[in-house]
Amino acid sequence: MDKLLLKEIILEQKQALEKLEEGVIREKIAEIKKYFVLPHTVVIAGIRRVGKSTLLLQVMHTFFKEQCYYFNFEDERLLNFESTDFNQLYELFLELFGKRKVFFLDEVQNVKGWEGFVRRMHGKGFKFFITGSNASLLSKELGTKLTGRHISCELYPFSFQEFLLFKNYRFNKNALYQTAERGKIKRFFNEYVREGGMPEYTIYRRKEILKDVYEDILYRDIVARYDIKEVKALRELSLYLLSNLSELTSYNKLKNFLKLGSVNTVKSYIDYLENSFLLFPVTIFSYSLKQQFIAPKKIYCIDNGLANAISFRFSKNRGKFLENLVFIELKRRGEEVYYYKTENNLEVDFVLRKGTRIKAAIQVAQNLSSPETRKREIKALVQALKELKLAHGLILTEDHEEEVKQEGKKISIMPLYKWMLK
Repeated sequence: MDKLLLKEIILEQKQALEKLEEGVIREKIAEIKKYFVLPHTVVIAGIRRVGKSTLLLQVMHTFFKEQCYYFNFEDERLLNFESTDFNQLYELFLELFGKRKVFFLDEVQNVKGWEGFVRRMHGKGFKFFITGSNASLLSKELGTKLTGRHISCELYPFSFQEFLLFKNYRFNKNALYQTAERGKIKRFFNEYVREGGMPEYTIYRRKEILKDVYEDILYRDIVARYDIKEVKALRELSLYLLSNLSELTSYNKLKNFLKLGSVNTVKSYIDYLENSFLLFPVTIFSYSLKQQFIAPKKIYCIDNGLANAISFRFSKNRGKFLENLVFIELKRRGEEVYYYKTENNLEVDFVLRKGTRIKAAIQVAQNLSSPETRKREIKALVQALKELKLAHGLILTEDHEEEVKQEGKKISIMPLYKWMLK
């Protein structure tokens, strides 16, 4: 690659970085800070425009200041940048800034073979922080390429607490017991349920931003990367899934509905959507791997605002969006999530697994004002608690709080906004 152009890009990016606002300090920093003492490469992955570059900026400014190099590969002038150009990049860093021991590389997956440079420099004692918009950065394959010397982190859209900070509202626990403050929190929560937490959209409130993210995922992250020929089928599949969040869906049904060639095509497309952090399929909990494989999946989206902008069905599906919000919060907390069917075919929205055991069961209900709904939700949860040998279950609602004891099981009913602030 042309050396003068590369030098120009380095200096332009440095100047742009200095002008970039740090924004809301992300909760993820606390996790990343733990890895400073380790020699491992820190890999931060997440959907496009979720704030990975801003997070890197926050880490750099807070802890490294003038002790690091930064380079962003999401620049159209770098289309010809190849793995062999990394040496030239490092030489220019030395020329411009002197010797430093820490690299921050943004969207590095755009360069094929980047792992070789990181592995070689890591062996010489350099520390790396890298970001990317593809789940392959978190895969076992990457562990092999970096000889196991990496730590993986996933960045999600704003949590509700980060959303409150963006709104200049500093939450404290006492606020939940003060009527006026609780009213503010609930008003912000209603906005969060509808609009989600994608940082750039939270600032400008223009749906075009979310639609651009969606289009970039489809065309740049999937169609171009995997050489997809059936673009129309991919679009129809993603739109269908975004419009039917949390509903049970079989790959065979999708194949027939969308007239796709095979179940494998459906599975591949959903894998691509998951690798780009847009959609997440959730399997049934079963000790039978075959049952997990053949049972219908439930699909969730990375962000309520994004799903709302694309599917246009929020008003009819508030309960589904509440469930989607719970799923993303569970992922943000690092939980291993499944859904559950009892022996008499009652459904529980989420069970959380740790190792070989189930540690929690959670239902989500918009409200329990209907006696039929209340009976159905509690009955399913109690039955699941019996089968899974759990003493305690949780039902998350919009605004109801209560403790229920039934058939020797304890069930906590809690407002979702309160749970998200725990």
